[in-house]
Parts: sequence; structure tokens; C-alpha cells
Amino acid sequence: MRKLLLKSVLSPGDAVVMTAAIESLHRTYPGEFQTGVSTSAMEIWDNNPHVISSFDSEEIELQYNLIHQSNQWANSFMQAYVEGLSRVIQRPLQLATNRPHLYVTDEEKGWVDQIQQYFTHNRKVPFWIINTGVKKDYTTKQWPVEHYQKVVDQTAGMIQWVQIGANEHEHFPLAGVIHLEGKTSHRELIRLAYHCKGGLGPSTYLQHLCAAFEKPYICLLGGRESVTWVTYPKQITFHTIGQLSCCKDGGCWKSRVVPLGDGDSKDQSLCDKPILGYIKPSPKCMAIIKPEEVVTILNRIHCESL
Repeated sequence: MRKLLLKSVLSPGDAVVMTAAIESLHRTYPGEFQTGVSTSAMEIWDNNPHVISSFDSEEIELQYNLIHQSNQWANSFMQAYVEGLSRVIQRPLQLATNRPHLYVTDEEKGWVDQIQQYFTHNRKVPFWIINTGVKKDYTTKQWPVEHYQKVVDQTAGMIQWVQIGANEHEHFPLAGVIHLEGKTSHRELIRLAYHCKGGLGPSTYLQHLCAAFEKPYICLLGGRESVTWVTYPKQITFHTIGQLSCCKDGGCWKSRVVPLGDGDSKDQSLCDKPILGYIKPSPKCMAIIKPEEVVTILNRIHCESL
């Protein structure tokens, strides 16, 4: 049995997508590999039957180089990780799933979520999760905060929104939501995604968590990334590929809307069409996605669930 210790120093969202590659490996070659992982959020791997906690083996940095052809080929993020793993094992490997794989125990499923525990006096209330923030390295994922607020306002009485986000990222607090920004561990956020009715935000950690549990997610993509790169079967993707000159033939993959002056090289990778009149600068490709479009989808999903 061959031992692999797979490493990634990238964000938790990347690690969630990486689970699809591990799943595909063990489905394709059952009993032939032992896999360990070293990633930024190890709680993602809790209870995963394909991952061994520790053993002696050389660490291998798992890459997803197909990202460089994402505008030319219909590649997905998951497929790119699988292709990278195929290179590592030097054997054929295809994506054998259409989603990431997270494992929640029956005991965890029975625990009350943070909404029940702190806000609803132990009553189970349906909720959607919303993430308005972005990391400083990729501010081109920013949908206008004002748009998020309009969605919350226009669905008041229909949807209970829960706002989440990591402390190290910039979040603008919305009105009319339950605030859990900076209050969830990785495992708590995973359980929230398991219990939620759906999610809203950019292409980010929350999107991949919702995909793992086959929950609806409205992905605000704009024109930064290729549509096939981040699309999951049960999610709605709002994109502008082909609608603006800067993303006419594919994702622009630009990093920031405006420079932050922090010495990071991403200040040299700037949006061609920044819109500066919002609370937080937003690229035009994101700003032209209107709140009413999102609300239409939410009404459709809500009516179907009744």
C-alpha cells in the first residue's frame, strides 16, 4: 500500500475542494493508497475515512495547474486537483464525484447549531448563510455591500439570514441578520452549512461547504473566473463572462479592485472597470448583477421548498 502525505498551504476553501481528489483516488484505486493531509484547516478532514491522521512519509505539495487553462478548456477546480494528484501517483485518475466530501458524524448531526443555541431558545429555525466579505488578496470578488443589504431587506419575513466570516477578513455588518462573523470555528461553520437551507456570496469557502452537502448556493461570480471552474450541479452562478470587454473571452483573474498600498504584488493586478461609489469598491462585472436577480432565484427556491 503506497503512502501519500498531501500538503496544501492555501485557503480553507481550496482544502474543501481538495477532498474531491482524495475521494476520487480511493474510489478509483480502493485499498491501494494510504493518504494523510496537511492543510490550512485540518478540521475539514475530521471523520474522513480516507485520511490517516499521521504517518511517516514525504510531504507532497498538491497543485492544480489546470487553472492556467481554465479559460480555454471546460475545467473545474475539482478536476484540476485530480489532475495534479494523477501526476503525483503517475497513474490515470479521473474525477469520480461532482462535489467535495465532508464527513459529519451522527453525533454531530444531533447537536444543536449555534442559531438554536444562542438566538432562538433552542427552537429549530430555517436559515440561509450569507458572506459579504472577501480576502484582501482578492477584492475583485466583492459584490456591493448595498446589494447584499437589498437582498436581505427584500426577503425579510421569508428568509432568516446568518452572516458569517473570518476575523482576518473585512466584513461590513448587515442589518436584519444574525451576526456570527468571527464566531465560528471551522467545524462549527461546517455544521452550519450542513444545517442551513442555502448560502449566498462569492466563489469562496462557504460555496464549497454548501456544495459538499448539496445545498443551494447563489454564487456571485462576475467576470473574474471561468464559469466551469467553480460551477456545481445544485448551485446558481451569476456571471458576466462575454458581457464586458474585460471578460469577453473568459475570466480576467485580476486580484484587486483598487490598490491597497500594502506592498503586495497583487496591487499590480487591478480591475479594468472599478466602481468606486459603493461602501466598498466593486468591479463592474459584480456591480451589474442586481439584487432583484438574486431575489427572483430565492423566491423560486423558497416556493419550491414549501
